[in-house]
Amino acid sequence: MFVLGIESSCDETAAAVVRDGKLLSSVIASQIKDHSAYGGVVPEIASRKHIEAITPVIEQALRDAGAAFRDMEGIAVTRGPGLIGSLLVGLSTAKALAYALGIPFVGVNHLEAHIMASLLGEKKPRFPFAALVVSGGHTNVYLVKDYHRFALLGQTRDDAAGEALDKAAKLLDLGYPGGVVIDRMAREGNPDLFCFPRAMKDSPDFSFSGLKTSLLVMMKKRGKAFVQNEIPDVAAGYQEAIVDVLVEKTLRAARENDLSQIVVCGGVAANSRLRGKFSEAAIQEGRELFFPPMILCTDNAAMVAALGEVMLENGRSDSLDLNAVSRWPLVLPPPNKDGRG
Repeated sequence: MFVLGIESSCDETAAAVVRDGKLLSSVIASQIKDHSAYGGVVPEIASRKHIEAITPVIEQALRDAGAAFRDMEGIAVTRGPGLIGSLLVGLSTAKALAYALGIPFVGVNHLEAHIMASLLGEKKPRFPFAALVVSGGHTNVYLVKDYHRFALLGQTRDDAAGEALDKAAKLLDLGYPGGVVIDRMAREGNPDLFCFPRAMKDSPDFSFSGLKTSLLVMMKKRGKAFVQNEIPDVAAGYQEAIVDVLVEKTLRAARENDLSQIVVCGGVAANSRLRGKFSEAAIQEGRELFFPPMILCTDNAAMVAALGEVMLENGRSDSLDLNAVSRWPLVLPPPNKDGRG
């Protein structure tokens, strides 16, 4: 089945073509230059840039796949979660194309698509498995039973891991995108020289807001003594605190649920220290570890098309009145001890 995938949930405009589970093309237009002056994504700018880029990106994806609009048998598009203005650009485009071509389309959950990106690699996990979705907006651990069947094992209570990295880079005036800069600078530093807190050690959930606060307090205390040659060590220690918590809590979730396979996905899955430390820990515990191909860690349409193809082949499709949603959890969180959600 020829499926065109469209992704526009945040600041990447992407399109991809998949056929029978094989990726034929993947095109991503980044907006990093447009947002770098602000140190983060500006929703209004993101929406406008999606409008400018989406048609050329789709046309390039079709050319790269050696296909045409008339070859498409279905369209998959990110419905949420994400920035509403950005989502609506991709969703409206998908609806228009589906209507004009007379083919079905389906709205895809962005988080589920990230998890299923692991199925596009040479080495594929088997259900069930544990999945850590870690990005600028999400830090969740799931038990993945099958397509569309998830149990939430842990989630962030405040900042996401990627958000914590971006905020640290902004505090240290390192540039944008912060996670990439922190990763690069940390390679030159010693992670043991500056100690940062690991919050909620006994909980399956995550918390990174205190980590950011500890960096801010340290900077204020040190004042002028905080010199440039210390920044690589600070970046390394700060990153290490995040990586330690992600690895430890994900492995604990896998142990407690008797899962031998772990998928790590999302933008922060491209972090070199996270990949290295996760790989070492997984080998020690005898668990298989799966990362999507590096290009599929960040937002992309290949993962959307791949998941959409499965959904369409199983008879799933959506009507043209489908709307975008800014929040779309894969599963509802478990109830509190008093029985209330």
